[in-house]
Amino acid sequence: MRQTAHFACPDWAQWQPRVIQWLQAFDHFVYLDSNGQAQDPYHRFDVLIGAGVHAHLSLDHADTFSALQHFYDAHSDWIMGYLTYDLKNEVEQLVSHHVDGMGWPKAGFFVPEVVLYLQGDTLTITSLGPDPAAIWSALEQAQDIQNWTAPAVSFHQRMDKDYYLSSVRQLQEHIAAGDVYEVNFTQEWYAKPVMLDPFSLFQAFDERGNTPFAAFVRFDSRYLLCQSPERFLAKRARQLISQPIKGTTGRGATPEEDEKLARALLNNEKERAENVMIVDLVRNDLARSAVTGTVEVPELFGIYRFPSVHQMISTVTATLRDEIPLATAIRNAFPMGSMTGAPKVMAMELIERYEKSKRGLYSGAVGYIDPHGNFDFNVVIRSLQYRQSAGYLSYQTGGAITWDSDPEQEYAESLLKASGMRQLFR
Repeated sequence: MRQTAHFACPDWAQWQPRVIQWLQAFDHFVYLDSNGQAQDPYHRFDVLIGAGVHAHLSLDHADTFSALQHFYDAHSDWIMGYLTYDLKNEVEQLVSHHVDGMGWPKAGFFVPEVVLYLQGDTLTITSLGPDPAAIWSALEQAQDIQNWTAPAVSFHQRMDKDYYLSSVRQLQEHIAAGDVYEVNFTQEWYAKPVMLDPFSLFQAFDERGNTPFAAFVRFDSRYLLCQSPERFLAKRARQLISQPIKGTTGRGATPEEDEKLARALLNNEKERAENVMIVDLVRNDLARSAVTGTVEVPELFGIYRFPSVHQMISTVTATLRDEIPLATAIRNAFPMGSMTGAPKVMAMELIERYEKSKRGLYSGAVGYIDPHGNFDFNVVIRSLQYRQSAGYLSYQTGGAITWDSDPEQEYAESLLKASGMRQLFR
């Protein structure tokens, strides 16, 4: 039985470094933070944290999603964890044979011993172990983590420029042949051996990113540091919500320039076409779990303002059929179409053919299921992955390849996205 208490927490910026320092005592945790950037009606928690393992899901199963459902049914408690992109091989008849430096198990979930969640100025602590007041006292006494000192890290690309450009052109040949309409093509940068403090690194990363679906995850020696702006799938009572992103531009130096950039994004035909393709894919995914006639698009081409970018975000909703378990609803939509392309299965086959690394947790999802069966999972993008035991540090970037993509511009965009990660290091 959980003990629960509520504490006044009017200044989260003061408490966040202490919480991150407190998390260092745990081998498993999931830290989710909206960074004050939540701009949709489905938002529930400003911050949600699960730490310590009361029960752990063993994944020696052929069907991860069935195992997840049984795990939830057995506990009916808070459950937190992750799904790797390569679970696509369970959802469809697919394979993954590329190099895998991170070696994440295909999924990982646990019932946290301690759950903390921030709503407005109130921090709620619910615990299966220590008294919540003792946890609050530990947070009060925790010291801020040390300032991040950027280490010198030399990253290597899994694919050189010639291979990247050739692959984009070959993908466009598949598009011209009618095999696919769009493919999300990614590449990996990696460094080894690297020794660093992931807690200080996350603090520095989070200050720069400031996104609504940020995540900091530890499973033993593996860490994910994620600054995602995108929701994969949420469930509120019987409603399913997905919010795919396709379309990004920078912010302006003045209000006038900022508004001009936002209008240009809204009216960009290529970005709108890509957004529509993914919305149609998500509609089909949700329809597999939905009451007939309930799949809707309440928002198409929404322009959302974040500190450094504008994003084009659409919202797709549906009513979940009574007979569909929550894990099946997740399975039916996985992986997210914004990270594959359309049609999804053929796009994933081409991704396997032309990419050179397993995506692992990149393009996967991190999130929670609450005791009432509500859930929320992000899309793992804009992220660093670190395997401390091997000193392996990795990040991946990608973009949507369409018939009218310019290979050189796509490559330049991938370098630009990579530079955002590199700025954390010397």
